Amino acid sequence: MKPIAIVSLLTAAVALSACMSDRSPRGLPVAQAPVPQGVEGSWVDPNGIVSSFTAGTFTTRTTDTNQLLASGTYINTSPTLVEINMTSLVRNTQSKVNCALVSQSQLNCTTAEGAQFSLTRRL
Repeated sequence: MKPIAIVSLLTAAVALSACMSDRSPRGLPVAQAPVPQGVEGSWVDPNGIVSSFTAGTFTTRTTDTNQLLASGTYINTSPTLVEINMTSLVRNTQSKVNCALVSQSQLNCTTAEGAQFSLTRRL
């Protein structure tokens, strides 16, 4: 091979290698689930009972049979406080429950009678 051809090939190879990147390809960003705001969504108590807060409506159901245990309404009295007015279908009683959103995943509640319980956000 002629020296000019060799130099031309080496120059072309160097020029092409300059266009290449040593970095590995960038992956696409992973979509993150939106962070829940307020109490909207599903919550579970330590016994596995699921409470749902949807647009001012509150329900509580069993996890095994999805039987409705209680229903009612709720209002946000502040960004972190919620007042629930509910009717227990099991006891056929009405009650008021006040809850404090202590984190995006924990809701601490107190009944009008003073009983306390916590709910954990269900994802």
